[in-house]
Order: sequence, then structure tokens, then C-alpha cells
Amino acid sequence: MKPSKRLGLALVITAPSGAGKSTLIKRLLAEFPQAGFSISCTTRAPRPGDRPGVDYEFLSVEEFKARIAKGHFAEWAEVYGNYYGTQKQAVLDMLAAGRDVLFDIDVQGAKALKENLGFGNTVFILPPSRQELERRLTGRGSDSPETIARRLADARNEVAQAGWFNHIVVNDNLDTAYDELRAVYLAQRSHPDLHPGLVESVVGTWE
Repeated sequence: MKPSKRLGLALVITAPSGAGKSTLIKRLLAEFPQAGFSISCTTRAPRPGDRPGVDYEFLSVEEFKARIAKGHFAEWAEVYGNYYGTQKQAVLDMLAAGRDVLFDIDVQGAKALKENLGFGNTVFILPPSRQELERRLTGRGSDSPETIARRLADARNEVAQAGWFNHIVVNDNLDTAYDELRAVYLAQRSHPDLHPGLVESVVGTWE
């Protein structure tokens, strides 16, 4: 019996702003270029360095709402006055083709994505402390004191929900945190659900 093609892994990675999530994801993608990144749609304005169609698909509010009505998104949310959403069919196509997909979304999006897709492994990146998170946010030099205060308040609520995630990684030391995230990724790639027909194929060699 010939086994079916391996299915892709959906790895959902969440963290409060400033915890280092984007850095860890970029490092994982650099080491495993066969993995893909879920390109979110957003209504926010492009920032310096943003690559349309690579980092985000930028939409008007009207177009975003039209896509909501058509059931285009696996999950969507309004964050700080802007809409963000995950394109459902594009993700399903990548997974069916055997390509792993990494998601960079917030707690609300992670929960909705898992509910709507019915699968996916979730990882929460924790800061070591509130004080360290504040230091990192301040060090970026891109946010006002008011914005930092709001992000810290949001972070408390997000961190409080980390317990329902499949995995937790504390980003105290970047190299250690990456090793742990990498281990989660490699372990989940071997889950039997992603290898339909493999066990039956090997059993068939006894016949």
C-alpha cells in the first residue's frame, strides 16, 4: 500500500507585543524554508518595510467586510481600530499540498482559528516578566508612553490565557527560546495525523 502524501502542519504562534514572537518566527522560517507563512489581510496602512502580498495583503475596510460576508476568513478580528484576518482557502490549500504553515496571530485569533479549522497546534511565547516586557517595548522607541501602557494592559489579559495553549515557551534567552520552539515544530511534524496511510503501508510489507 502506498501511503498518502504527508499533510502540512498548522503551527499557531501567539505572544503579547514585545515578547519576541516575530523574531522567533523569522528564525524558524530561515532554518526551515519549506514552511510557509500565513499572509494575513489587514486594513491598517502599510508600514516602512512592509511588503504587500508577502507580509500582509492590504485591503480597504469595505473590501475586508465584503470578504467577511463571503466567509473568506478562517478567523478575523478588529485590533486597535484595524481589521486583521486569516485567509481560509489559501491555508487549506497549503496544508493539503504538504506545506507547513506558521501563523502569527493574537489570542483571540488563535482560539477562533482552532475552532473554525478544527485542528492546529498552538504555542504561546511568554515574556519572563512584566518588567522585562516593558523594557523591550520602551527600547523599540516606536511607541508612545500611552501606547506602551495599553500594550502592557493587553499583555496581562493575553498572558492569563496562555494555559489553554498546547505549548508554552518563555523568551528569556532568545537562543533557548528558539531551541524550544524548534523542538515543538519538529515534534509536531511527526504526528500520525499528518501521515495518512503511512502505518498501513508499513504493516502491508508483512503481507
